[in-house]
Parts: sequence; structure tokens; C-alpha cells
Amino acid sequence: MTALSTNPAAFAAQNFDYLVIGGGTAGLAVAARLSEDPSRLVGVVEAGPAAPDEEKIRNPGQVLQALGTKYDWQFETVPQAGLGGRTVEWPRGKVLGGTSALNLMTWNRGNKEDYDAWEKLGNKGWGWDGLLPFFKKSETFNSPSAATQNINREYFDHQAIGTNGPVHASYAKEYSDTHQLCYDTLLGLGVPENRAHHAGSNVGVWTNLISVNPEDNARSYASSAYLVPNSSRPNLFVLTEALVEEIVLSEGGGEWTATGARFTHGGISYRAQASREVILCAGSVQSPQLLELSGIGDPQILSGAGTRVKVSNPNVGENLQDHLMTISVFEVDPSLQKAELGAPGTPYCYLPISAITPREKFVQLASKINSLEKSSPEKMAILQSRFDPAARLGQFEYIFDLENWDSNFQPEPNSGKKYASVLQILQYPFSRGSIHIQKPQASGLTPTTADKPAIDPGYYSGANGQIDLEIMTQCVRFSEKLCQSPPLSSVVRSRVTPPSSIENDDGLRDWVVKNTTSDWHPVGTCAMGGSEGIHSGVVDDRLRVYGVKRLRVVDASIMPLQISAHLQATVYAIAEKGAHLILEDDLEGRL
Repeated sequence: MTALSTNPAAFAAQNFDYLVIGGGTAGLAVAARLSEDPSRLVGVVEAGPAAPDEEKIRNPGQVLQALGTKYDWQFETVPQAGLGGRTVEWPRGKVLGGTSALNLMTWNRGNKEDYDAWEKLGNKGWGWDGLLPFFKKSETFNSPSAATQNINREYFDHQAIGTNGPVHASYAKEYSDTHQLCYDTLLGLGVPENRAHHAGSNVGVWTNLISVNPEDNARSYASSAYLVPNSSRPNLFVLTEALVEEIVLSEGGGEWTATGARFTHGGISYRAQASREVILCAGSVQSPQLLELSGIGDPQILSGAGTRVKVSNPNVGENLQDHLMTISVFEVDPSLQKAELGAPGTPYCYLPISAITPREKFVQLASKINSLEKSSPEKMAILQSRFDPAARLGQFEYIFDLENWDSNFQPEPNSGKKYASVLQILQYPFSRGSIHIQKPQASGLTPTTADKPAIDPGYYSGANGQIDLEIMTQCVRFSEKLCQSPPLSSVVRSRVTPPSSIENDDGLRDWVVKNTTSDWHPVGTCAMGGSEGIHSGVVDDRLRVYGVKRLRVVDASIMPLQISAHLQATVYAIAEKGAHLILEDDLEGRL
């Protein structure tokens, strides 16, 4: 790739118009769009390697195998009181393409109401109608044949798909027998079939899309989709294995302006310049970390870490929201075969809580939610509205897969037994947490990017977190009902986890506490402030950082509220819209 720079000194000597920090899912998309204008010089700084030929990334058959390797930051939460003091692993991509190189490749969108909620908070243009063009711009939807469409239930809405974007979205080439069995069982339980799950409602059962190019059956991710096709551009420079230490801010006339970034490469410090804008695309963990390291954040946090305060904003690193997940495992007929070219987990099913919870339990939950303290009245009102019995939102996600996904359950070797898993994923968490820098243990030192931040999602903590615990406890029961219902029950032999000895709510709640993990979808740590501005967020609705000129954040951290979906398609849409806003402001002289 000719865009890759091997000389950090030569990279730093460039006078970039735009400097993008983070060559991940959003960063490479932003850089590709900004460099479409040959008169604009665009630089990208990425901490990880390029790895264009890494099979653990390219090959869908090795999905998730890059986790825990050199391509993963290997973050971990602080001990979670709501999980009995356990820590939780938090993989994040440390490679060109970021987490889009490591993820499950799921390609879906949230509900229309998810994005409309962002706009209701005062973020103009961030509703469903404002984002749909950018969803479509990012994707090339590969239509299935008429024959496989009916056999495998590969349905879609022609009006909602993109046909000429960088990222390929496709249906799997093969499906395991359990795909049809699970699909039919859900229909038999009264779950509606969703034939337009890409068009603003994910409720129901449907066959999921994956970000795979069907021509070569390779993962389609930010590097292969946005960078490789544009790597010959003479105005695009990408420096890998370079760790940004801080955003350089200059003070003048009582204002702070971003002018570049200081980074290290091979143990040597360099400084890259940006004459127009610095664009932070480091993700929900490291975007707030870099803002704080640069002096932007809560004065108490910064002072405690020994960092000079330049711009006071206590919202930096706050508002952290994540999808919580538990996994039920069942022993199944050992003759079942997993499709070699199948999607990792299928079908998908999103349901409202009211559809799977006894009415009495649902009323109790709704009552508790309505009594929660309203520290952010507008956001809480949106969360509470999702518990209206008439609301048709995918509040919970179920994924069935012919595989044991539970790392805590280790089957006996050579037993001849086979297992399937149901992933149960809470979509609209009430738990709130934070990500902040912390003072190094060695005295006299100040934190650096190499010092991992304190990640505290607050799983199941406080009154808000207890709502999540109650919801998860109820929703685990639906997986049991699913696997005990025909025709899926014909191949399910027994439940393995939660153990069959657990029957009542107290026992199940205890199991949930001990077994909840993350689905690795963190958002919100540099959220759009909407109508409340800096009092509620970190960036405005044009993604400009409050209190700093020529600095934006463009990644999942800007989402003010969590969505009901896997994140990558939305992150690409955020990147496409963010690049559009940057170019629009540049054209109109707004910085």
C-alpha cells in the first residue's frame, strides 16, 4: 500500500490539512472521504500494524481468533461490584481497521427510534432520516439469488440498502441445519418475521447480514474497504505503529486551538501538524483518554492524575454505556454439522421486554424504572418510554449458534458431545459508567497513552444497574423456552448452563451476576451534548469539541444513547456523516 509511510520523520514533516488520530473503523473512513479532494493533504496515525494478509483477520472462518493477540489492545475493566468483583475483558482493535478487523462481522442497524432519540436531545440531523443516506453510502449490499432468498429467508428492503459503498454486506453462503430449526421455532412461538430488518426496525426474527465480500469470501473491513482502494492517492499518508501521546493545543486570545499531535514511533517523539483540523477517531476507550491526556476534561480527574487543565469539561469519559451479555449453552444432537461458510450465529432475534416477560414482572420493572432518579431528565424520559407496553423496540437480542461460546464451560475432551449457544444481549442498558486516565503507581510520573485508562462500565451497579440485572434474569428464561419448543427441541438434549439445578429467580439472578460479560459495544464517552451543550456532552452536533477550535471527535464515543444493534454499521455511518460535516464546514468557512 503506497499510502503507508515508513519514515516517521518524513510523515511529521508534512503540513497536513487534516490529521486523523486512529486508523480504525471510523478513522480510515473519514480519511478516505477527506482525501477525495486531491488538494487536501490527509495524515492518519495508527498505533497498530497494517496486517493486510493476516488470515486471522481476513478469513471469516477464523472470526474472533485475532482477539488477545498483538492486534488487540487487550483492555480490561476495573473490578465490577455488580459482577461480584470480577473484571471483564474488553478487546479493542490495535491494527489498521481497528475493531472492524476483530469483530463478529455482524452488519445491522438500530431502530429508527434509536437515532431519532439522538435528535430529540437536540442533535440536529442525527435522526434516522438524517443518517440513512450515510448508512447507504457506506455499503454495497450483495443481493442473494431468488432461490436462496426463499430457502434461507434472506429478505431485505430495496429502498433501504446501499449499492455502491466501500463495505460489502452479504448473506452467508451456507447455513447449518439449526438455522431453519431455530427460525421456525421462533415463528411458532409467535415471534414476527422481519423482512425489512435493515429499514428502521429490527424487531422479530431474521437472517443476519455479515461484512464479507462474497467474491473472495474475505472480511470486508475499514482497511480493505476504505484504505486499500485509495492507497495510491498522493495526498493520503498513513503511519502505523505510532502512538499518539497528546493533541497539541495552542492558546491565543483566550481560546484553545488544536494544531497537531505529538506521537512516538520506535521510542522517538515526533510532532505532526494540521493546518485545518485534528480529527480524533480513537474509539470509546481512547478518545476520552487522549482528550484527558491533552488537558480536556474534569479538572478533578486531570489534577488527580497530574495533568494540566486546559479546558474544563466534566463530561469527558462519562456516560459510558455497553451491551451486557450472558450465554446459555445446550447439549444438542451430535450429528448436527456447522456450515463451513456459515455466518457466526444465525438467526438473529430482537424482542421487546414485554414480549418475553410475564405481565406481573413487566409491570414491576416499569414501576422501578419510573421511580429512578432523573439526573438527566431528557435521556431518562427516552429510556422510560421504551418500557411502554406499546413500544415495539428490540430491547433484547438473541443469537443462536452451533458452538459452545461459554469460556467458563469446558466440555470433557473426546466425549462425542456437541453444544449450541444462545447469546442473550441487553440492548438499552440503564447501567452507566466511565473511562478516565489515572495517576501511574510510580510517584512523580504523569499518565501516558501506554498507561491503560480505568474502564468502569458500572455493570449492575446502583439502582439503574439493578434494573439491568432484573431484565437479564428474566430474559435468560426465554432461551430455555426456545430450546424446549419444537422443532428446535427435537435436536436439543439438555441445558448445560445455567445448570439445570437452577430454577428460581434468586438462583438465576446469582448465576447472571457470576456469568455476565460484555458484547464489546461501548459508546457515549464523548457524547453529543445536544440542546444542553457542554453541560451534557463533549461535542456539538457537528462533532466539534466544546471549548477547542479545529478539533472534532468522530467515532462511537459521540453517541449520546446506546442503540439496539451491533455497532459497526452505525460507526461507518457516523464516519461518513462526520466527513460530510467537516467538508461542509470547510466549504462554508466554519471551523
